[in-house]
Amino acid sequence: MSDIKLISTSQLSKNLSIPKNKLDELLLSAGFIERAENGFSLTKKGEDEGGTWQTHPKYGTYIVWPETLDLPDKTLTQGNDFFNATAIAKKYNLSARRINMMLSELGWIEHYLKGWNITALGMKNGGIQKENTKNGIPFVEWPKSIFENQAFKAVLREVQGDAGEETQAKVDKSEGDDFRTKFEAKHRATDGHFVRSKAEMLIDNWLYMAEIVHAYERRLPIEEEVYCDFYIPTGKVYIEFWGLENDPKYAERKRVKKAIYEKYNFKLIELTDEDVFNLDDVLPKMLLKFGVQTY
Repeated sequence: MSDIKLISTSQLSKNLSIPKNKLDELLLSAGFIERAENGFSLTKKGEDEGGTWQTHPKYGTYIVWPETLDLPDKTLTQGNDFFNATAIAKKYNLSARRINMMLSELGWIEHYLKGWNITALGMKNGGIQKENTKNGIPFVEWPKSIFENQAFKAVLREVQGDAGEETQAKVDKSEGDDFRTKFEAKHRATDGHFVRSKAEMLIDNWLYMAEIVHAYERRLPIEEEVYCDFYIPTGKVYIEFWGLENDPKYAERKRVKKAIYEKYNFKLIELTDEDVFNLDDVLPKMLLKFGVQTY
């Protein structure tokens, strides 16, 4: 093995003329790697095939492979085909436009002229940027793992009308029974949303009066089941109101949520009690930073 050159997964994908994301799917299916919090980890099977870790002073630690690595056969490769929006739509009896709208709402793609460009979050979920060879219109293809992605399935249930009454129960469970029991959603905002505090009601009313489309307690488009306070589709902006700063349990809940926002590089506006009493001065400036104009 000492005479065999070790190369990175990216270099291996270039050598094999296989997109990096698709090669990752092949290595996952073969059991050579497995998903980890910050990417992929090497399995015992991968080590047996010659995979190992390498540390570079500039690029950090990453997996390298023998340049002669034996990949799974063609039947396994065919089982990891990528799917465009039209193919995904056929599976669920929806239109390709609806699928792209779902993926855009998740923040995995963004509209570009007549086509769609992939985002950083979309790449993390295995998407590959493509271009129509005839007209140059960009589009994105997805690995079959999209069909089991929890964030995608959650939005799909909503589009198909299957989320229903279970949604609030899931929010309550995911955010902690103590917090949700103590702060029941009983404050009715002007637009009909029932929120959990007077401060949230003031924020919701401000957004409504400013004619900004927004969602309350929207699930984040990630595998972890986490819900934001408010979500603004225009600009893909999340708003969190932090109260109870002196409560240790709440402080820990805040720390965990902020870490998730940072992990996925989401656009986040954080509001305090003081901000709530100055929304006319504070929110327009904060929103404008993310391209959302008011008034």
